[in-house]
Amino acid sequence: MGCGASKEDTAGKARNDEIENQLKRDKMAQRNEIKMLLLGAGESGKSTILKQMKLIHEGGYSRDERESFKEIIFSNTVQSMRVILEAMESLELPLDDPRAEYHVQTIFMQPPQIEGDSLPPEVGAAIKALWHDAGVQECFKRSREYQLNDSAKYYFDSIDRIAAHDYLPNDQDVLRSRVKTTGITETTFIIQDLTYRMFDVGGQRSERKKWIHCFENVTTILFLVAISEYDQLLFEDETVNRMQEALTLFDSICNSRWFIKTSIILFLNKIDRFKEKLPVSPMQNYFPDYEGGPDYAAACDYILNRFVSLNQAETKQIYTHFTCATDTTQIRFVMGAVNDIIIQENLRMCGLI
Repeated sequence: MGCGASKEDTAGKARNDEIENQLKRDKMAQRNEIKMLLLGAGESGKSTILKQMKLIHEGGYSRDERESFKEIIFSNTVQSMRVILEAMESLELPLDDPRAEYHVQTIFMQPPQIEGDSLPPEVGAAIKALWHDAGVQECFKRSREYQLNDSAKYYFDSIDRIAAHDYLPNDQDVLRSRVKTTGITETTFIIQDLTYRMFDVGGQRSERKKWIHCFENVTTILFLVAISEYDQLLFEDETVNRMQEALTLFDSICNSRWFIKTSIILFLNKIDRFKEKLPVSPMQNYFPDYEGGPDYAAACDYILNRFVSLNQAETKQIYTHFTCATDTTQIRFVMGAVNDIIIQENLRMCGLI
């Protein structure tokens, strides 16, 4: 009997050792894998950050990949001009040059999605002529009153290059292109010895309920806010201020039971547009308790404090950065700092520090 018991003990010990070894392997694998959740309201810059990661850590876009962005860029450009022309009607703003009316008809005749290897010459000519019209410029200055893509001015200013027959999108063209994210997309990057699994979810309200409970075990949350949208209304609900919506969403994420132990990295994004807007669109018109006037530093401090003060957990760390997601040099520097933070957080989560 003693011999039989000994065999059972040996087999049991072997099973225990295998389980222990597997747990160690799992912990090592976990230590080398970073799960990052990208969150933020619609058009806050989440997809742009993913594109930057590809530029910085994967050698950028191939020629074929750049070619694949052409139709998106053409569609973004034409759709942006269509939005301005429709806004001119609703705001009762006339063209400065009535002879440009045939250019208006050219734009309205285009389908929502522009297909083809190059932008039709008459479309490029129409956009160029209309962009130089004083009436269109006046309407553009009032773009906070309607829903206009952030990249509109950039593409309009580049129309000669974009409309060229041999056009190939450059990095900045790709970064500024816009396709609404629906559902959950996962992108994997290798940075140093770490595997980053980055999850981008749709920012619009209708998308949020799909993901909130799915990511309880993420290493960190990267939350983006377009601070330039302090004077704009939601695409989904034109009674709600976009910054107020971002504050509400951040509050719900920061204090969610699903993310009690999850560190948060807060990107206060689109600082370039924010700096341009402050002198011409007073922030106190939208946030009456703000008293800093057009001072950029005061406005940044105010917004930072509004977000950070929502954190109700003394143990939760919020790391903040002011960013311009289309600036590759800046994002490379910021993501280097973020990487250091994430490594520390990951070691802590794995019980290694």
